[in-house]
Amino acid sequence: MTTAPTETFATTARERLRTLTGDPAAEFRPDQLEAIGDLVVDRARVLCVERTGWGKSAVYFVATALLRDAGAGPTLIVSPLLALMRNQIAAAERLGLRAHTVNSTNRDDWDSVRDRLADGTIDLLLISPERLNNPRFRDEMLPLFGASVGLLVVDEAHCISDWGHDFRPDYRRVKDMLGALGPGAAVLGTTATANDRVVGDVLEQLAGEDGEPLRSYRGPLARTSLRLEVLDLPRPAERLAWLAENLASLPGSGIVYTLTRRDAEQVAAFLTANGVAALAYSGDQETDERVLTEERLLRNEVKAVVATSALGMGYDKADLTFVVHFQAPGSVVSYYQQVGRAGRGVDHADVVLLRGGEDRRIQDFFIEQAFPARERVLAVLEELEAAGAGGRTTRELMSVVNLGMGRIEAMLKILDVEGAVTRAGNRWQAADGGEWSYDAARYEQVTELRRAEQRAMAAYGADGRCLMRVLQEELDDPDPRDCGRCSVCTEPRFAAPPSPALVELAGRHLRSRPLELEVRKMAPDEAGAMRRIPDDARIEPGWALARLGDGGWWPAIERGLRTGRLDDEIAVALAEILRTAKTPVAWVTTVPSARVGEVCADLAGRLAAELGVEHLALVARTEERPPQREMANAVQQAANVRGAFAITAPPPPGTGILLDDLRMSGWTLAMVGGQLRRSGAEAVVPLALATLP
Repeated sequence: MTTAPTETFATTARERLRTLTGDPAAEFRPDQLEAIGDLVVDRARVLCVERTGWGKSAVYFVATALLRDAGAGPTLIVSPLLALMRNQIAAAERLGLRAHTVNSTNRDDWDSVRDRLADGTIDLLLISPERLNNPRFRDEMLPLFGASVGLLVVDEAHCISDWGHDFRPDYRRVKDMLGALGPGAAVLGTTATANDRVVGDVLEQLAGEDGEPLRSYRGPLARTSLRLEVLDLPRPAERLAWLAENLASLPGSGIVYTLTRRDAEQVAAFLTANGVAALAYSGDQETDERVLTEERLLRNEVKAVVATSALGMGYDKADLTFVVHFQAPGSVVSYYQQVGRAGRGVDHADVVLLRGGEDRRIQDFFIEQAFPARERVLAVLEELEAAGAGGRTTRELMSVVNLGMGRIEAMLKILDVEGAVTRAGNRWQAADGGEWSYDAARYEQVTELRRAEQRAMAAYGADGRCLMRVLQEELDDPDPRDCGRCSVCTEPRFAAPPSPALVELAGRHLRSRPLELEVRKMAPDEAGAMRRIPDDARIEPGWALARLGDGGWWPAIERGLRTGRLDDEIAVALAEILRTAKTPVAWVTTVPSARVGEVCADLAGRLAAELGVEHLALVARTEERPPQREMANAVQQAANVRGAFAITAPPPPGTGILLDDLRMSGWTLAMVGGQLRRSGAEAVVPLALATLP
């Protein structure tokens, strides 16, 4: 039962809020003071499901200050992003709280943080969920917190639930922390993006062992500062042109979201080249580079940051005036989370979704990557059981199961959290006496939910409903209403087609830069161990003309492969790549393809004629193998090529070009090129029509 805060308590809490915000007139928003009272007075477990910008962090900062004043232990905040941690440490220090963080970028500080925990001189510790999966952290730091923590905060609590749009297996470790808490510890979960199903799951997982339910607060999710609009622009060149034409006229600065790192880099480059200051941002970048980009956006030194979902939860810039999506994410809930970056401290922000023709293909990729098939999971477990105490490394497992390293590691993380495997250093072992079973029914349900979310996203902006109302309804807002501001409720503002000349310029931009193919210096042997490729079997760096599915050369390549003849302009473009690189070409040969061999050989002949050199058939396929695109990791890919090709004649003098249609893994070009080198080729330069995104 909630205890109503006394006036004295409310006054003290309000003073803390005003210190935190720097606003002497600041007042609590609905539910904030009540949630703080639950945590501080009743030491209860609370879930706040409130819109972005409501002030969830104010609840746990003020509660931490009041709990520490009352003699309670420090606060532990589990938070998903380093950007959020940096912002929150600065905010905590305004309240006089001694705040620290433990994450992958400050391992050298762990010992001093542990000592300060033991001494009681830390008020607030922020950690990423990945730290809960780190054995050293669990062994050395969690015991200190388990006995003394006054408040456990699970920020972005929807990540606990695999029904949510952003499930993260490491969040399941929060249960370990809950089990270690003392009887007087309070718990707070916060999120802005949880529908009824996710809320129910989170409430169940965060509940106390005594069965007392969490106290929950759920506010309205409508964002009155946002004006929403959706445009269908199937071609990437059209969307690039739209961005270059419209961003400059929008006030302030904002974020352009893309589904892939490659698109983020391509969009940022085009905007910059056309007078719109933009920076790319993705999780693949170094931490220092991401921090610098975040800070430059905070200072309005750039018009836009073009980002993947890595710049999402936790990034706090109150005056962002626009969010534009270059492609649609896979769910309306995910979309709501991302557009919530805008309009937090300004009266008006424009939110525009540019729906692309490639959206579904990219969404499908992410949906299909979620849960490995039963037979692959069982193959890994059987291998670990056979390995016994010695275990297996991830790379060794790649020789057993046809999954990429990232997917195997994600699968092992889930199995680790669920008790099926354990990790010792870089080796994995089967858990002793595990009762784990493959929950096919649940995985199928979650996959179907993702498909339903995908269908809802496809309908967004196409079914005549208010755009804000759709977002509210997908999040099970108890009071969804038409907003009266979006392009459906009023009229479109941004629907004018972009300049044809700018679209043409964007098309040239998408075709302008070939993709360099790096030299492979190591290759897996039959057991999966990586070995150095000898110098006399190593090929040179090469190029691909396009990426599969891109908006530049790929449409012409795809059309040519489908119809049986590639356009002459493709041969000219390949020749121009080699001329620009000053590659001294003496001959051209191809990787024989069971699927498009004649098409590729015909193109190779025209490429050789364009370069004024010989086209030679030097490689033969000796055995049919599955398509390389079906092989998911380097060990399987190399094994699929090994022994499948033979060199039929000695290569002539000089540097040769080895042409392939699609570079799926790089191992076909590397290994066939190695065979050519071993047969006497002085140098081999790989060339592909297209490579994977």
